[in-house]
Amino acid sequence: MSPDRAPVGDLFRRFRERLAAEGPERFGGPGARAGHGAKVSPAPGGQLNGGGPGGPVPAGQESESRATAVGAGVARTDAGAAEVGLAPHPPREVEPVERPRRRGRKGGGGEQLNVPPAEFTSYYGRPILKAPVWKWDIAAYLFTGGLAAGSSMLAAGGQLTGRPALRRAGRVTSLAAVSASAYFLINDLGKPSRFHHMLRVAKLTSPMSVGTWILTVFGPAAGVAAVAEAAPWLPERGVLGLARRLLPPVGQAAGLLAATTAPALATYTGVLLADTAVPSWHEAYPELPTVFAGSALASGAGVGLIAAPPAQAGPARRMAVAGAALELWGSHRVENRLGLLSEPYAVGSAGRLLRTGRALTAAGVAGALVGRRSRALSALSGGALLAAAVCTRFGIFHGGVASAKDPKYTVVPQRERARQRDGQTPDDSGPGAGPNPG
Repeated sequence: MSPDRAPVGDLFRRFRERLAAEGPERFGGPGARAGHGAKVSPAPGGQLNGGGPGGPVPAGQESESRATAVGAGVARTDAGAAEVGLAPHPPREVEPVERPRRRGRKGGGGEQLNVPPAEFTSYYGRPILKAPVWKWDIAAYLFTGGLAAGSSMLAAGGQLTGRPALRRAGRVTSLAAVSASAYFLINDLGKPSRFHHMLRVAKLTSPMSVGTWILTVFGPAAGVAAVAEAAPWLPERGVLGLARRLLPPVGQAAGLLAATTAPALATYTGVLLADTAVPSWHEAYPELPTVFAGSALASGAGVGLIAAPPAQAGPARRMAVAGAALELWGSHRVENRLGLLSEPYAVGSAGRLLRTGRALTAAGVAGALVGRRSRALSALSGGALLAAAVCTRFGIFHGGVASAKDPKYTVVPQRERARQRDGQTPDDSGPGAGPNPG
């Protein structure tokens, strides 16, 4: 309280004394002629309009309101407030501000809230979804799994067409790649026993469970097929001689079994990513298996172009063309069909990796077709295809992780689906309209 202002008790006591002495008319009470809350204006002779013996003031002489007039009989005026030590009362004749009604909103009016567009955030600045805890080893697992699948298919093609260089390169690469896949997967699980525990059940509705069984079937078959390539180095007599005679036919059967399960190994990782709640992975469920299948074929073709002479590399070149077509088509769909959810695949590290992968894929296919008689150009084309497969897998991985970290990629698609389900159209005039609707 200000030191020069009278105490509240003294003010109340003065008010009661003046009310008893002058009556309710003094304050525009029930006894006033103008009624409760009526405007009062000074009249000639010091009387007020609407009260006192002076009567009403002629028109044109009412110049001040009860909130700004001075003189006797003023109820709560600036002068009266100063007399008792109160703050002046604001004018009461100010017209209320009329806010414009919202237009375009179904169901009537409402106030237009002039607020800036809402920005996406969450409680305490944390994302809505928990981003995948997977690290680079899972992205590497995606690549090595596809490489193992593509190489086994290349080996089966070389086996069926009588191209031993392709068969040998495909089998050895397939075994090395599937071994690396098992290492990356177990490293992510933390304990080797967890991989074993996943084999206790077979759940068809779980991509992880199905993938574990696919890897379990594919791994031994690829291993036996690769070991069979060492049969010519074994002695011709004794137990090892028997193994030398049995390994080739067993290896052929194992190679075909591995090639039969290779498409499932190449595509189940795409189904696994799409089965998560990560927005840009989940929405791309039709395209991810296609992208991964094409990448697997292209990487397997790259192995054949590097290891086989040009005379035997015909199946590898055809695999490169087919794989590149599938991969480029699927990548184009992922980066353009998903609307807002395609954005994480076009910006940041994911965008750079996917653009580099497309360029390397195109260069690899062109080199494979042009360099049919050049071993060096074929090897360079094969290396480009392998590098493109690495960039594609890591780009898809980083794009999904980025979409889980930004709340925008979770909130906006949910609201759009809700509007479509309710048969509504987006409101462009309400609060939060624009790229970040509130």
